[in-house]
Amino acid sequence: MDLKQLIHSQFDDLSKSQKKVATHILDFPRQVALSSAQEMGEAIGVSETTVIRFCYSLEFSGYTELQKAIREQLLSPESSLSAYQQAKVELQQQPHFFAQVMEQDRAAIAETAKGIEEADYDLAVERLSQARKVHVLGLRSSFAAANWLSYTLGLVRSEVQLIRPETEDVIQTLSEMDSGSVLIVISFHRYLKETVKIAELAKEQGCFVIGISDSQLAPIHAASDVLFPIYSPNKSTLDATASLFSFMNALAAGLVVKEKEAFGQRQEKYRALDSDYLFIEGAGKK
Repeated sequence: MDLKQLIHSQFDDLSKSQKKVATHILDFPRQVALSSAQEMGEAIGVSETTVIRFCYSLEFSGYTELQKAIREQLLSPESSLSAYQQAKVELQQQPHFFAQVMEQDRAAIAETAKGIEEADYDLAVERLSQARKVHVLGLRSSFAAANWLSYTLGLVRSEVQLIRPETEDVIQTLSEMDSGSVLIVISFHRYLKETVKIAELAKEQGCFVIGISDSQLAPIHAASDVLFPIYSPNKSTLDATASLFSFMNALAAGLVVKEKEAFGQRQEKYRALDSDYLFIEGAGKK
């Protein structure tokens, strides 16, 4: 088991302080590899003893062995637009470039599917079905996905709202949330503090929070009732896009099946509305 998998498997059993150590290691492996246990503890506000105990909890002989594992397993080049570009340039040197890119997406979707707990998925669909109102939040690079998901869920059920802090009073929106509400939060590296804070406040209101992110240890972990990790070879929404939209489609599909009768009735009302003036037919072949 590699270091990332080891931390993920042990994370829920760690103390609150040790969880801070685990998260810091995954987010800043290079910094940890170059720092002493004391320096690392000071950087995240825990004691050196806590750092050492964390090492023991993962069955390392000490901090030095942990650093060795970090150097060997985690110090790959960090994601960036240039790294994304370089990866695609390498693919371009092979035949059928577009097919190679799409094959990478297919593999990422398969990896994402492996990481989804079916019980969590079923619970998320159930809560989306029973909720009085569903809210969807995703900012900056996650906005397009949040916009698509809110639109799609809105075709399946009523009372779906996309949260837009730039055009609405978010505090007012949060004040109306309760145990009958569901908030879907999409948050990818680099994680925005505003997204995390809104999720935390929603949780305090009794809202059921569904997190979608690139790691089980992402900052929205603490505020999420269920968290779905989306696989990406890099910490980038560019490489995660195919997997993210595929999973969101699976959420919508689950809700359609769950609410089959209500969805059918909703579509009948939709089709009965005289809306021809809104659309134009494509030109036919002569």
